[in-house]
Amino acid sequence: MAEKHAYFAGGCFWCITPVFKIYGATEVVSGYSGGDEADPKYEDVKAQRTGHRETIAVTYDSEKVDYAKLVEIYLANVDPFDEGGQYMDRGFSYTLAIYYQNEDEKAIAQKAIDALHHPQGKKAAVALEAFKSFYPAEEYHQDYYLKNPESFENEISERRQWEQTHSQK
Repeated sequence: MAEKHAYFAGGCFWCITPVFKIYGATEVVSGYSGGDEADPKYEDVKAQRTGHRETIAVTYDSEKVDYAKLVEIYLANVDPFDEGGQYMDRGFSYTLAIYYQNEDEKAIAQKAIDALHHPQGKKAAVALEAFKSFYPAEEYHQDYYLKNPESFENEISERRQWEQTHSQK
């Protein structure tokens, strides 16, 4: 097994975690990346005090799924044109980013971002940043969708409702 890691900030980490498990990730950990503060806590990240984004660390077997596929999955499961966050989660900590670890990952991610097209000519709002560090979130955030299925389903329903309301404008 050729185990590797990929890091994606996709808004609320609770909502983006399950999709990667469906597509072959061996582990997905919720956490924080992008800021300079060591070991940030959820309340500080959520309050926009640390410069971190809610991020997932995806562990995958590169012999079964490649980095380009993970980027494709990521971009298909977020709104890449929303500059202010994702759905009803607003603020910097909920904005999008791909954290690359080498020049190959950077090139793959940049190509995928550049390939996004929007009918009104909007540019994708996905930051492409060099990976600095990853701090796992508190335990209650890990596998939230499994530990709290009713709450998770409510969160997804609220997101769908928010999206329908805002896409009609």
